Amino acid sequence: MSGSLLALSDLHVAYGENGAALDALRPRHEDDWLLLAGDVGEILSDVEAALRLLSRRFAKVVWAPGNHELWSHPRDPATLRGPARYERLVDTCRALGVVTPEDPYPVWQGPGGPVTVVPLFLLYDYSFRQPGVRTAREALDLAAERGVVCADESLIHPEPYPDAAAWCRARLAVTERRLAALGPDVRTVLVNHFPLVREPTRVLRHPDFALWCGTEATADWHLRFRATAVVYGHLHIPRTTWHDGVRFEEVSMGYPREWRRRGDRPPGPRLILTGRPGLPKERA
Repeated sequence: MSGSLLALSDLHVAYGENGAALDALRPRHEDDWLLLAGDVGEILSDVEAALRLLSRRFAKVVWAPGNHELWSHPRDPATLRGPARYERLVDTCRALGVVTPEDPYPVWQGPGGPVTVVPLFLLYDYSFRQPGVRTAREALDLAAERGVVCADESLIHPEPYPDAAAWCRARLAVTERRLAALGPDVRTVLVNHFPLVREPTRVLRHPDFALWCGTEATADWHLRFRATAVVYGHLHIPRTTWHDGVRFEEVSMGYPREWRRRGDRPPGPRLILTGRPGLPKERA
């Protein structure tokens, strides 16, 4: 019997109930891996504490950043911004033995494998636009008129890139080269904070918020890079969907006001691949 691949995102540990859920989080087997698809927290020290705790409990922790980790939050004593902040997070992870998008991709050897686990850091480029909207500027202006403006616009500082879209393009280029270098028979589990395809955003209460939810440039990555499963968060709508025959798992814990509508406790990790026959998919 071997461990499983489990996945969770959007822990937002600054919320007391979510912090308690983190404290209670345990693997079911000593060989379980935990895939973290971003938004552990906003304050660097909170993120570090959470990763330290989880890295001691799980056989391997794999982390992909969310937008909240990149925030320059006014309550955070750490004042690093944009790419420099991301580099600090990478250094923190490496000191804890947590795998990041900058590290060699680990291979999980369980019964459903082998699969190469690929944490991604790709951001968004405002290409998830509404029909008939031609440019990012037009889309952002229309969203603002409707009262939809993501906090990222004031809390993420992408310099030296001129904007988040340029940073996204740079991340796409370097990541695509690494993925293309994988062998043609390598199967993957892709882990990204944002959905790789547009379809999951179509259920958003505010459709304009899709602008901050990904990029059309990754629409075929689950096929091109032979994904067994795709893990993402950000939308705070935990569910399983299928696209081109590939399973997509939205694995958010979300804010307490959100998960309370679905039950009396926050959701735990979702099962992506298991080494334990008969384990229900939702159990963690």
